Amino acid sequence: MVLWHRLNGQTWWMLGVICLASFLGMEHAAFAANTKESAPDLGPTMRFVVVRSSAPGCEPTCPEWISAEGSIEAGTPALFKRTLKVLGGRKLPVVVDSPGGNVEAALALGRLIRKNKLDIAVGKTGLTGCQPDAKACKEKDGKGARYFGNAYADGAICNSACPLMLAGGIRRVVGQWAHLGVHQITTTYIRTKLQYRTTYRVVRGKKKIVDKKVISRKNAGSYKTYEMSKAVEKRLAAYLREMGVGLGVLEAMKETPASSIQQLAPYDMLQAKLVTSLDAVDLLTAPTLCKTDPVAANCREIPAPAGDVVAYAKPAPAASAEPETVRRADVGDMRFVLVRGRSFLCDPNCPEWISAEGTISAQTPERLRQLLDTIGDRRLPLVINSPGGDVLGAVAAGRLIRERKLDVAVARTDFIGCEPDKADCTAEDGVYVGLTIDASGECGAACPIMLAGGVRRLVGPRAQLTVHPMGLEQRLKIYLKDMAVGPGLLVAMRSVPASRHRRLEPDMMLKVGLTTGLESADEFTGPTICKSEPMPENCRMVSTSEVQADAPMKL
Repeated sequence: MVLWHRLNGQTWWMLGVICLASFLGMEHAAFAANTKESAPDLGPTMRFVVVRSSAPGCEPTCPEWISAEGSIEAGTPALFKRTLKVLGGRKLPVVVDSPGGNVEAALALGRLIRKNKLDIAVGKTGLTGCQPDAKACKEKDGKGARYFGNAYADGAICNSACPLMLAGGIRRVVGQWAHLGVHQITTTYIRTKLQYRTTYRVVRGKKKIVDKKVISRKNAGSYKTYEMSKAVEKRLAAYLREMGVGLGVLEAMKETPASSIQQLAPYDMLQAKLVTSLDAVDLLTAPTLCKTDPVAANCREIPAPAGDVVAYAKPAPAASAEPETVRRADVGDMRFVLVRGRSFLCDPNCPEWISAEGTISAQTPERLRQLLDTIGDRRLPLVINSPGGDVLGAVAAGRLIRERKLDVAVARTDFIGCEPDKADCTAEDGVYVGLTIDASGECGAACPIMLAGGVRRLVGPRAQLTVHPMGLEQRLKIYLKDMAVGPGLLVAMRSVPASRHRRLEPDMMLKVGLTTGLESADEFTGPTICKSEPMPENCRMVSTSEVQADAPMKL
């Protein structure tokens, strides 16, 4: 001990009292969406790779994206930052496939994605040629990109902590073939035994700490909890609000045990704003993105090396002003007939409708007008079943439907007794007897354009509606706007590769405004609708004698 005397003589103090103290008091929490008592094997740590589409015919301008596959660890955000730095400000979408991992890291990744205004999709990336773990691969040298591949949704997952990363995207898509699941957070509390060296001085008999330094750390054990604490819940809720995602996601996490996974349905994710549309990964990675004007931000042109034989596919010829009619040899031109339902549930007051079946042609609007003129002011719903056809014919028919304020549904009409196109089949009073079958209904190619004209528009869950690019985009854009259908329908059409069709799910059709509800054609043609109040306009009473006369004989 050394004694010091201050010059003013008022205070005596001592310096040099050193003590060692051990504390078992430092306890901190590490958050992870784990499901087992011991750390689960979530596979390789997430790696980030910039991938260029290898789709045939997309060169020299192809879409690119960041493939993010593997488990989320504490160091993952730093790896992602490094990838973004290499890109130098290019905004490429992220395609993620992850079982989950560290929650803190997932939040950091989400914030990085939002800060850089990136889109994100759940999907796998199938690489062609060089793989990320191949150190000396020279297969793609001179081609302007290191990795080539294709993104697809089938079998991709985003579980546990991964949805928190997904929440950071500007546009966020999962699709029906990918799997997104949530559950409770596992919090691991780690006890650490610390040994300090403390230096203090005594002033007027009281100790005053001058310095305190940790000289050793020892692990004193850990324990886990499988229920979200109030503090953690508050932090996650604040993050989701920051990202514009509903708290329904948090509720789903809380109600699902850490030992299981709750898969969220596409419509539930849309309702909770975890996804921004019901599209899949091809919305962000399809080669057709680079054929639009302007091209998507993630498209990049790589000219062929000088002297090389260019193997790029020639671009398709520009769409003509009059698009070619898509016809199927087994389907004739669209015909319109009046149909009345037949059931003991409705007789003698049953619904009636207009059956529209066949290929849409340039003559379709005029044929529809002629039939409508025969029924005067009656407004009967249109039940359509068509593979498509002439685009301009569909636009004209759609405008006529809207002008007459008709409802439209997709379904097939099954006729009872005889088919309208049979020579020996004659309808009494021009009205055939039948019923609608949702499961056999189709509406493809130009048919959705005609459907858009309806006041109420329904495509049941078992009916099938498909789209593909058709040209005349500016004209269709104006028409769909007039019909109050959102631009998402045209986006869906553009995302489909040439010569292919894309089926739209009910939730997607509702979101873009192509349909006005999730009901089927039975909403317009079901046998019990004529018992409701007010009675629909397409119900008509016939006399009991007429019903009995038309009824089939029973043996």
